[in-house]
Amino acid sequence: MKHYLLTGLLLSLVFFSFSQNPSGTSPTISSGQPENNGIFGSSGEIHGNFQSDFQYYFRDTEIDPEGDFFPDERFLAAGFTNLVYTNGDFEAGLRYENYQNNLLGLPEGFRGQGIPFRYARFKKDGLDITVGNYYEQFGSGMLLRAFEERGLGLDNALDGVRLRYSPVKGLYLKGIVGRQRLYFETTEGIVRGGDAELNLNEAFSGLSKSSWLITTGASFVGKYEQANDPFLDLPENVGAYGGRFLLQNGGFAWSTEGVYKINDPSADNDFIFKSGNGLLSTLTYSRPRLGIMASFKRLDDMSFRSQRNAGLIDAQINFLPPTTKLHTYTLPALYPYAVQPTGEIARQLELTYTFKRKSLLGGRYGTTVAINFSDAYSLNKTLLDERVVGERPDGTPITTPSGTRGYTSDFFTPGPIQYFQDINIELKKTLNRKWKATLSYFNFQYNQEVLERGVSAREILSREGGANSQELLYINAAVVELLYKIKPRHSLRMEFQGMFLRDRDDRGDWAMALFEYSVSPKWFFAIQNSYNYGNPDRERRSLYPLGSVGFTLKTTRFQLNYGRQMEGIFCVGGICRVVPPSNGVTLTVTSNF
Repeated sequence: MKHYLLTGLLLSLVFFSFSQNPSGTSPTISSGQPENNGIFGSSGEIHGNFQSDFQYYFRDTEIDPEGDFFPDERFLAAGFTNLVYTNGDFEAGLRYENYQNNLLGLPEGFRGQGIPFRYARFKKDGLDITVGNYYEQFGSGMLLRAFEERGLGLDNALDGVRLRYSPVKGLYLKGIVGRQRLYFETTEGIVRGGDAELNLNEAFSGLSKSSWLITTGASFVGKYEQANDPFLDLPENVGAYGGRFLLQNGGFAWSTEGVYKINDPSADNDFIFKSGNGLLSTLTYSRPRLGIMASFKRLDDMSFRSQRNAGLIDAQINFLPPTTKLHTYTLPALYPYAVQPTGEIARQLELTYTFKRKSLLGGRYGTTVAINFSDAYSLNKTLLDERVVGERPDGTPITTPSGTRGYTSDFFTPGPIQYFQDINIELKKTLNRKWKATLSYFNFQYNQEVLERGVSAREILSREGGANSQELLYINAAVVELLYKIKPRHSLRMEFQGMFLRDRDDRGDWAMALFEYSVSPKWFFAIQNSYNYGNPDRERRSLYPLGSVGFTLKTTRFQLNYGRQMEGIFCVGGICRVVPPSNGVTLTVTSNF
């Protein structure tokens, strides 16, 4: 009932605001003395945005022989509209969403229509109050991050109350309570938390002119979920806390955050009673023409959900930042890294250097080189105990860690299972006034069992041969990107990509070419084709052509695509979903007002 009451209130505010402007134009705050014709003395403003995606699918027996991914309904659509009303210190908004039915590849829970996001917000004298739905993040997000990533179908917005307050200069406090969004419903668990951040340079006058900038913070997040397991005495209250700091001086910066979570048995960790922890530390140094970044991350049992039996991307309270480079080129992006919340040790090192203009390596316009290395391994675990739950036909026991203390692990020593390794080099060069070039090389080691099939390190180690039985894909890829400025506002961008797998594992070798012609700021035309010429299955050596045209009219953009979509893993920020193969026409319309 509270959902309908708040939604009704917001719609009433919008209607009342329009009623004060019978001309039908968008209401705005007057520039002179406020007129007594609105809710708070003026009519306020209404802004928003709109997006609709329409897809029509064709049956394609070459990329989907059995029709496993071909929808029963050939025309699918999804869209949303945001409306935001502001009037002085008051703000209210809502989002209407419509899935008829949902597009291929997005979670099945998005079916139907409704207003799953609505809120009211008031700010006065340093106090900021939000009721309804809201997004929030504490620190890096390892304890709490409520956010939306529409491309993944991820939206874990909180529904409740949020308070923000700054009692003194430099001190920023947050408090939240609510349930998370789960498609058109909310989760069973309740999330509560608080965060405090102190900027020492703002808080203490003696540091206001210091060259060192210092910020510290602390967070606590707890969840409550009823326990109804007949065999395990599950905790109904689970708490997590952490601290962080940021030091900056000139081009130097060091940020570190550590978190701890009490035992939280869930489907993710096989219902073990073990505490979790996480550490993320990043050093950066920059000066003209030079940039260096080094990161270390350790995660141990840090899956944190408001529903212990949820899976995939549902009901996630926290966000675990990736420490790998996020690739955007089509072929290298086919093998992305997904963060392993149950346990990983990951490292990243990046060096960027720009050679001077008119030097031997810089040439007339300068040359920029970026080298990036990252890897991720399992934890070095020692099992404490297991429960016997059955017996195999040969008499050997069937065991599970469920209901036990799980394991212990060495803090800094990587485990024997390699999840991922990425070495990439990028060279950017302005050749002349007309041409720019980017050359990239990628070398991946990719554990497909873990990252795509969900096989755990424990399962691999239990097999005959142990760690030696793990199977890695060894991948090399290269990309040449060229940008040609034809004349003012007219440009042609070209990409030529190749990807090569050792022994033609998985889907084998690929080649891809793209041509994109842009007339800024209104038009673009693009055509691309990917060819899986090295697939071990000759019948699957398919072409994936795709044509696109886009047009922008003031604040509205239209884009039409026609072609094939290859099957693969699509990731944003270390969170991934599977994209099925498809063939069809897509029309996307977006607008802001």
